[in-house]
Amino acid sequence: MQAWQVHENGEPSEVMRLEDVARPVPGDGQVLLKVRAANINFPDVLMCRGHYQVRPPLPFTPGVEICGETEDGRRVIANPALPHGGFAEYAVADAAALLTAPDSLDDAEAAALHIGYQTGWFGLHRRARLEAGETLLVHAAAGGVGSAAVQLGKAAGATVIGVVGGADKAAVARELGCDVVVDRRSEDVVAAVKEATGGRGADVIYDPVGGEAYTQSTKVVAFEGRIVVVGFAGGTIPSPGLNHALVKNYAILGLHWGLYNTKNPKLVQHCHEQLTELAARGAIKPLISERVPLAGAADAVQRLGDGVTTGRIAVVPTGAQA
Repeated sequence: MQAWQVHENGEPSEVMRLEDVARPVPGDGQVLLKVRAANINFPDVLMCRGHYQVRPPLPFTPGVEICGETEDGRRVIANPALPHGGFAEYAVADAAALLTAPDSLDDAEAAALHIGYQTGWFGLHRRARLEAGETLLVHAAAGGVGSAAVQLGKAAGATVIGVVGGADKAAVARELGCDVVVDRRSEDVVAAVKEATGGRGADVIYDPVGGEAYTQSTKVVAFEGRIVVVGFAGGTIPSPGLNHALVKNYAILGLHWGLYNTKNPKLVQHCHEQLTELAARGAIKPLISERVPLAGAADAVQRLGDGVTTGRIAVVPTGAQA
């Protein structure tokens, strides 16, 4: 079969190589899956660079979420068991963690329903306890993680403010349903959010960026607001001033979604049921900006790492070959 392999760490476009390799052999409790679509995530970029908290042994195949097909023809969503990731014609995954792909979504959309939407659901509902009528601020609102949070926030009855970088991404954020869109490249984010909220600020802030975005969050968080720290796509990990959190009376909440798979896997299944229901009634629908063939995976991962993509890019193998 064909699979992308990383033999050394570096930029994805330089270290990912499409090679002919043997099909992976499932271990105990694992199943072999034919990859129908694989979604590209920022951890794929970080793993290529050697900067992710999980460092699979070299060589490895990136790709941390897929829509796959079991040997008996079932369509499922899975996190492949590294080092046999999803940018390949076949992958392996833990049988106990497979989720049923919703009938309302195609393969690429189903592959993208998992990590970003699970992270959004846990961040907004489990950690921040977002309520209808509250104001939600989403950084990088046109990206894969941010777009999921925007849709989930709207589905929950929140007023959503999306922060983006550039006019193209602003247009995407409006299409997603943001009530207010702030272009950080041409507007003062803090001033714009304060104006949009009558000076009150945002009740919940969803931050997958870190760095300057986090600093802005602390300036626009409302009384009893909650800042959900999801990641650091901007490359800088902020050092929060806890005295500031005390004086302004807000909460800083960390979210590591992957821990729920080991700490409370029943919640992951419950979340998937909620997401499936939302997808069935059209309240959420993963934003697939591109569908690329397997041969285009390295270029697509690099573009995600360069911050020039919107929504999700799905890698769609044309057909599994032995």
